[in-house]
Amino acid sequence: MPATTPTVRRRRLGAELRRLREAAGLTLEEAGEKLERDKSTISRIEKGASAVRAVDVRLMLEAYGVTDERTLETLMALARSGRKRGWWHTYADLISHAYSDLISLEEDASAVRSFQMGVIPGLLQTEDYARAVIEATQLPYAPDKIDALVEVRMARQRILTRDNPLEFWAILTEGVIRQRVGGPKVMHAQLRHLEEVSRWPNVTLQVLPYDAGGHPGLMGSFVVLTFPEPASMEVVLAESLTNTLYVEEEAEVRQYTKGFDLLRALALSPAESRALIQQVAKDL
Repeated sequence: MPATTPTVRRRRLGAELRRLREAAGLTLEEAGEKLERDKSTISRIEKGASAVRAVDVRLMLEAYGVTDERTLETLMALARSGRKRGWWHTYADLISHAYSDLISLEEDASAVRSFQMGVIPGLLQTEDYARAVIEATQLPYAPDKIDALVEVRMARQRILTRDNPLEFWAILTEGVIRQRVGGPKVMHAQLRHLEEVSRWPNVTLQVLPYDAGGHPGLMGSFVVLTFPEPASMEVVLAESLTNTLYVEEEAEVRQYTKGFDLLRALALSPAESRALIQQVAKDL
């Protein structure tokens, strides 16, 4: 599957502009007349298919009779955010566009749900574990990039401890915590770190045991990112060794969220999961 650039910010903005237009009782044609724009242009903006400048957002809200300054500033900021440069742009020559998109989306998200079959989620990895994973999966192997990629992974984790931290819910298969990535010493430290972060108020960690049987995650790992108002929405990230796919269609996203709920029900409770992690670490 080819990687696709996510349009989450544009879709959130477009959905809110459509809601406000409809609340004003205006059709696309009527909005177009007020704004001196073709209705197809308005439609493309509302669907997230076209970018829109902050100044145009102001004109649209004026046409729709929206006078609330908070709404105005929020939507204008959302329009500008598509052009903002985050800390990860420093590494633009080293990371893929898909990875850059993921970091950007994580920064904007209010909650992330992650199901992992192969590795511990990047947001919960220790530096040594991250290095071992990156060294094993960098094809072709590029030693000069390893340090920078580890730095990026560690920097991503700041969203868990920032003001208004990300709500993170991770479900790991039992094989993930038993796979000795980097060797026993590295894995022991990683499991102890998992035990620690699992106690953080914004982190929920569950382990899906071997005896859970068949489950919705058998087809592969995935991540569901949830975004706040305006126009709350979700997007799914599915990764393979060479490709990244963003799923944005509501019906398809719903299938993933249902799947995550089923996995959550099949997995050990957070307390039981912590106990299993402690036991696996003790056995190393």
